Amino acid sequence: MIVCCPRCGGPVRGPNLSASVWRCLTCGPVPPMHLPPHIGAEVLDSVIERVGEGPDRAPLWCPWPLPRGWTVTGTGWVGDPAGDVVATAVTCTGPSPLHAGPADMVLIAEEPGVGLGNRLAGLHGSDPSVVIGLPAGPVAPVRVRASGRDTPMWTVGDTPDRVSYVGEARGRWLYVVALPADAGYLLSEPVSLHDLCDGVPPELVYGAPSMVLHGRTI
Repeated sequence: MIVCCPRCGGPVRGPNLSASVWRCLTCGPVPPMHLPPHIGAEVLDSVIERVGEGPDRAPLWCPWPLPRGWTVTGTGWVGDPAGDVVATAVTCTGPSPLHAGPADMVLIAEEPGVGLGNRLAGLHGSDPSVVIGLPAGPVAPVRVRASGRDTPMWTVGDTPDRVSYVGEARGRWLYVVALPADAGYLLSEPVSLHDLCDGVPPELVYGAPSMVLHGRTI
């Protein structure tokens, strides 16, 4: 298991005799991010088990059905090993809808202040509220269905290498980061997000591990 900082991707130190919390050398005290080096049914089951059960647990969002040719290529969670999970992430990879080559889509659910979504979106700060006032911002350009609920998504990052959207679902920030930016075209059509903690579809396909979640600050 790889353990790193959710805000910058750098190394973290666990509690010791002089500190009772996890700490990043750059960001200070943070809940650690845990990244399995591989992906598959057993790995996903272990993450789901760690997330736990109950209405207050963090969701593990995944587009379902997956776009044609796409697979699940990564996952991870954020939280003190002895405490609650405060963020989750799932990476999917497949053919880009507008150009020849692969594309990635990362779905993040996180509690306020974690900073994982902002890092992957290439934004400063730890919450999207510092970028756009929600829900008082402009009309949402994208809407998804998260566990059957209509969820508006606002653009919070749009660069040549990625486009990022954020909304709110189940009381947590919901980020969708598409790389490269034209992969965001997948959200121009209705997309349904399924919480894998509610059940893993038996048809779910896994691909070669994506390194998107392992990157440093971008």
